[in-house]
Amino acid sequence: MTKADIVNDIAKNTGIEKVTVQKTVEAFMDIIKGSLVRGKNVYLRGFGSFVVKRRAEKTARNISKNTTIIIPEHFIPAFKPAKTFVTKVKTKLPAAEVNQKS
Repeated sequence: MTKADIVNDIAKNTGIEKVTVQKTVEAFMDIIKGSLVRGKNVYLRGFGSFVVKRRAEKTARNISKNTTIIIPEHFIPAFKPAKTFVTKVKTKLPAAEVNQKS
């Protein structure tokens, strides 16, 4: 499912114009991104949490050049689904549909 699909579904289900829904979805994503950039997590009860995770410094190897490099500590965005969300996906999704594009 793409962002355009989400916009279409919301517009169809609510009767709100697609342009308005698209602006709302874009604003929602901008707020989440901005919050994570500032180091603040976003919690959506029943859906999940958008969190900032710390990755420790590590040593990596470039096999083709036979060299090692140090990757400094950095932060990455992550999504942690709510337990109820995970349970619904586990119980409702048939195994045959996994990995198929919808």
